Amino acid sequence: MFNLGSMLNLGSTEPVVGRAHTLVECSTTAIFQYLADGLFENYPRWSPEVKELEKTTPGPVQLGTEGRQVRTDQGRRTESRFKISAYEPGVRLTLLGISDPFRCTYELQAINPEHSTKLTFSFELLEILPIMRPFEGLVRVAIRDGAERTVQNIKRLLEAEKSRQGS
Repeated sequence: MFNLGSMLNLGSTEPVVGRAHTLVECSTTAIFQYLADGLFENYPRWSPEVKELEKTTPGPVQLGTEGRQVRTDQGRRTESRFKISAYEPGVRLTLLGISDPFRCTYELQAINPEHSTKLTFSFELLEILPIMRPFEGLVRVAIRDGAERTVQNIKRLLEAEKSRQGS
């Protein structure tokens, strides 16, 4: 296949993907409620780079819900709009960039029903701007590290909340 980026040594045009998983001592139901139904309240808690977050469509969080976020990543402020492109209670939540080419997915797999769940998070940068292609290696590392940080933050927050409720 013809790939101008490769011919001009501009780097890959393949998506950059970061994926991480962890075991969370919570039910899939509790995790999905936290991630999906509580998205606009909780997202800045597990992703402190999010400085502003708002739902831009009315009603409860569901398939098609849209939002806007302002982030500061490594000193760089960005604003983007996204929509929920997958909303499968207890299984999957996917946010798809409207204004920027990204997709992030939270997948849940019950390991011990009502007690533990495997959480897998993936972030896909679907396109790299030509100016950023020389830094693709650094971008890949940052995305991979960010995915790991995301699952660990969610695990910490949910297990702390469960511990508080159990006390």
